[in-house]
Formats: sequence, C-alpha cells, structure tokens
Amino acid sequence: MRTTRIRTAGVALALLTLSALTAVAADGGELGAAGEGGIVASIYDGDTLTLTNGHRIRLLQIDTPELGSGECYSRAARTALVALVPLGSRVVLESDSGLDRVDRYGRLLRYVIRGGTNVNLELVRRGAAAPYFYRGERGRHAAALLRAAQLARGSHKGLWKACPTTVLDPTRAVETGASGPAPKIAPVTGKCDPNYAGGCVPPPPPDLDCADIRALGIAPVRVVGSDPHRLDGDGDGLGCE
Repeated sequence: MRTTRIRTAGVALALLTLSALTAVAADGGELGAAGEGGIVASIYDGDTLTLTNGHRIRLLQIDTPELGSGECYSRAARTALVALVPLGSRVVLESDSGLDRVDRYGRLLRYVIRGGTNVNLELVRRGAAAPYFYRGERGRHAAALLRAAQLARGSHKGLWKACPTTVLDPTRAVETGASGPAPKIAPVTGKCDPNYAGGCVPPPPPDLDCADIRALGIAPVRVVGSDPHRLDGDGDGLGCE
C-alpha cells in the first residue's frame, strides 16, 4: 500500500511539473529543456529584438548598420529582421557554449531560430547583415556565416550592393558609410502627433527615425500612445534616448 502511495505521489508531481512548464512556455517564457524561447514583442534594429517576457536579444556573431545614425542600409536591415521574425511570432533561442551568453548591456547573445531557420545566418545570406566575430572569437556557425557573406557580396545582395564601400572584415563591426544627407523635415507648424510628449513630433507620413528626431532637437521624447514612428525600440517609454 505504501509503495502504491509513493508511486501515485510521484506521478502527480510529474504531471504538476509538466503543467507548470507548459504554462510558462505558453506565456512566452523559457521553453524548458529544449532551450530558451519566447514571443517577439519589438524589434529595435537589424540585430536587436525584445521578447514579451522582457528579455532583450542581441543576435550573435552578426552586425547590421546602426539605425538612427544615417548609416547606409540601416532601415532595410531592420525591415529584413521584421520580415523574418514578425511581431507576435514565436522564436527559439540558442546560445553558443564557446561565446559569451550576455553582453555588457545585459542583452542575451543568441542565435534566433524561427520555423527551423537560423535567422542570424539568413540575414547574412540576404545581405542584410555581416559576420562580426567580437574579439576574434568564432562560434559554431562562424564558417557558415563567413561563407554566406562572401556569396552575398559576390552576388551584390543587400548592403553589398546598396553600400559599395563596405568592407568584409568579421573582426570589426560593419561600417557601411552614410546613406546620404539626412532628409529635410518640414518645420514644426503646430501639428504634433498625440502619441508623443516632450516635443512636437510630426505625425506620419513620412516615417521618421531617431536621426530625424534628433535633427529636430527634441530627443528624447516620451511615448504615450501607439508609437507610429517606432521610436521606442526597447519599450521603456522613451524614444530616441
């Protein structure tokens, strides 16, 4: 009788644990022994995103042009990442045992997988990103990333076509050069987007980025609504800080 009770208790505990793990996964948190994962809540630029559980993810071993600094192909790189992992999509995260797991900003350094596709590698294949082996450290996908970049450059894809002065050097962050003079923004005439406070942000169109907001001299701004210009990449309520 005692043995039966112990077995029954063990089964109950196992079922309870499984139920808890399932609930966590459904809420967009970590996915138990299979690895980390979650649901995409926001995308800051071509190599950084945030999950609904609050984890900020920096895509490992790649780099894209800086959004908001006027770098060539910076907006297109973000668009490419949005296409691969749309907001609301579920992703799986993979770390690399030979590399850092967290960067100095507290972001998780991961390969992002969606539907069996390694998003880090796919961005490089499309010419939307370049390999970046920080401190010269090569992860398990380093050879594939470098080969993909060489093929993308040879085929004049993405930034390799749009930004012809870009040099393929995986030991340094990618530098694509300026995309041209900053767009001229019409003077503020009193028509301000109610989704922002702390400065008069013109409503779209056109779609403005942080370089435009800084040119207006009103950065940072507080996001108090839906953020149609997508200025608050990290979701902390401040845009272009």
